[in-house]
Parts: sequence; structure tokens; C-alpha cells
Amino acid sequence: MIPALSAFIGILALAWGLNVAALDGGSASLPWLVREQGLYLSGLLAIGLMSLAMVLATRPTVLERPLGGMDRIFRLHKWAGILAAVFAALHWLIEMSDDVIKSLYGKAGKPAHDEFGGLYEMLRDAGEELGEFAIYLVLAMVVLSLWKRFPYKFWRHLHRAMPVFYLLLAFHAAVLAPPDYWTQPVGVLLALLLAAGTVASVIALAGRIGHDRKVQGVVTAVSSPVPDVTEIVCRLDGAWRGHQAGQFAFVGLEGFEGSHPFTIASADHGDRSLTFQIKALGDYTRQLASRVAVGQAVTIEGPYGRFVLGRQDPKARQIWVAGGIGVTPFLAWLDALRADPAAAPAVELHYSTRGAAHDPFIERLRSLCAGLPSVSLHIHDRADGDDLTPERLAATATDGQRAEVWFCGPRGFGDQLKAGLARQWGRRLSFRREAFEMR
Repeated sequence: MIPALSAFIGILALAWGLNVAALDGGSASLPWLVREQGLYLSGLLAIGLMSLAMVLATRPTVLERPLGGMDRIFRLHKWAGILAAVFAALHWLIEMSDDVIKSLYGKAGKPAHDEFGGLYEMLRDAGEELGEFAIYLVLAMVVLSLWKRFPYKFWRHLHRAMPVFYLLLAFHAAVLAPPDYWTQPVGVLLALLLAAGTVASVIALAGRIGHDRKVQGVVTAVSSPVPDVTEIVCRLDGAWRGHQAGQFAFVGLEGFEGSHPFTIASADHGDRSLTFQIKALGDYTRQLASRVAVGQAVTIEGPYGRFVLGRQDPKARQIWVAGGIGVTPFLAWLDALRADPAAAPAVELHYSTRGAAHDPFIERLRSLCAGLPSVSLHIHDRADGDDLTPERLAATATDGQRAEVWFCGPRGFGDQLKAGLARQWGRRLSFRREAFEMR
């Protein structure tokens, strides 16, 4: 994610820099010139990143392979939006610095305000007013997005206004960009970004995001193996295109609540049946078992994701690590491997649980692994002090052997394992994880 965002910001800054290099500063003094160019650069970065966020919000499956999956696309969307808000706030602060520079350096050397007259001048005035209004709304939306305690069902509906805010800011950028931009590379880049963001906004406002990947179905079974886990089985209609073990889908059971992403916990057996194991992590998921009934209609959008069986490196030692509800993609992997146990790779599967005595997944894991002799299952019961640590994993390594770790579980647990194993194995380690955070 960081390399992709850094490269994107670098391209924007380079286009701005090429324009600056071709400028004739004229009689403008340095403080006023810095303010003017700071205003242009911050505005370009803000609208560029917001355009990127809007495009990524449409769930472009064509970008899953280069970016590593839809989970990473959503994380990139989130941080592009956050950085866009940061640069928009900086843009506003630079705009407000006019009086400060006047008091320190005077008005001498201030670039002359371009007078266009007619309709264009009216559009620029409108763009300035609308842009300032939209910046306040975007900043408020980012705050609500980061405030995880704000209910998702309300946030989802507020978030649907973002395309409107974007269109206001795109209009602001288009009419207030320096006229000489449109004959420079920076203008071409800005035009492409505004066009892409506008198309994405129209798709979002028309309710077409993921439309071609939505299918209807019905709930065929609901159960709660333990109080904080709900198992839902769905059967979909003939439009379902199938899935790879480890992918996820957006599950819509109630109109106002909207769709939520859940990993598919079963392999594709060709019967259009999907199983979801859903952990009670919020108000909606805690009440799910009592709100869903057999025969209820369901909308499934997907499948998405690149955390799939078949992407493993056959030459590397395979270590699969699951923490809590992060076991769901591995349940699907094991289910898929049972179709041809002889072809299953040699795997060490480590499952970390807070309490094995009441864990609903342990028997399921043991049952699946019983038919897969090449899979070695290790249960780590934290209630008994059996914590899974990087040192324990590293202790079983063979000198010089490359290891590929596939991890799904709590972020802190994954960060700890990755950092510890990187110290032990260095370049011999390949750590792959699912960045399953959509908000």
C-alpha cells in the first residue's frame, strides 16, 4: 500500500514540478510565490488522491491482481481518502494564510489576481464557494469513518454522499486550476483524474457498484455453534460464477443495514452453496442469529480476494496461521484439498484460540485434517498458556529453507509474528496476510 501511494503522490508532485520549472516568476516575491505554488500543489494532491479513492470505491476487479486483492484495494481506498482530507485541510490553511503574509511581508510582490470576466468568472466564484463547503463535509466524513464506534448502518448511508462531495471538489479544481495547466502534463494528468473520478462518482450514485457481481439466493441453514459465532448457509441462483477457496463476499440480509463482507468458509463444490462463519464483533453481528431465518432472501456480491488456495509457492515451506475467526479461509482451503488429498501440499497449520474447550472450530479442523495426511495441525490454547510465538515457529526451521507464512487473524497478532519471524529468517520469509478491514 505504501509504495503504491508513494508512487501516486510522486507522479502528481513531478507533474506539478515540471510546471513550476517552466514558470517565469516575474515580479512575485518569494513568500507570495511559495503560497501560490503551495496552494496549487496541495490542491492537486487532494483532488488527485480523492479521485483515486473514488475509483477504488467502485471495487475494480481488474486491479485485484496488481494490488494484491480487494482487501488491499479497500485499504488503499481508505488511506487515499485520509491523505486527500489531510491535503485538503492543508490547502484550506494555505488559502487562509493570506492575511498572515500581508502582516509579515506586505502586499508587495503578490501575484495579480486573474480577471476573466463573464461566465467563467462566475464559475470560478461558484467553484471557490462550493469547494470550501465540500472540504468541511469531507473532513467531517473522514472523522466519522475513523470513529469506529459510530454505527456502520448510519455511516454507510452518510458515506453514500461522498460522490456528491467529490463532484463539488472536482468542479472546484477544474474551474480554479491555473489556465496554463491545461497546456502542460499536469493539466493532462488532472483532466484524466477528474474524468475517472467523475465516472466513478456516477457509478456510485447510480447504485451500480458491484452490480454485475450480485446474485440472489436464500438462507438454507442458520445455527450458533457457540453464542458468539453464527453459521449461515446460503444457496444461490444460477448466476453465481463460483469462487476460489479463501475468497470473501458481501452478504446482504437487510436493506437498511446493507451488505457486510465475510469470508466464505466452504469450498466450491459446484452446488452454488456457500457457508459463512460470522463472529459477533459488533451490534449487527451480535444480533445476527436472532434476525436471520431459514428461507430468508439474501444478496451476495462477489467473490473477491486473492487470499486463495493455489497461490502458494510449492518450493517454500508452508506455514498457515489462523487466529480466532481468521480460521475461516483455511476451513475453505482444507475443504477444497479434500477433493484430492494426494495433491495436498505439506503444511503446518497453526490455530491460536482463546479457549479450546469451547471453540467451535477445533473439531471441524480436526475432521478436515484427518483426511489430509500432509497437513499437520497444531492447536494453541491461550487459556492454558500455550501462546503461539515467532520463536516457536522459527525453532522448527531448516537451515537455509525458505518459508511462506499465510496468516489470517487479529492485526496485532499478525504484526507480532511478522516482525519476529523477519528477525529470525530475514529474506527467507514470505509473509502473506489478508488485510480484512473495510472501514
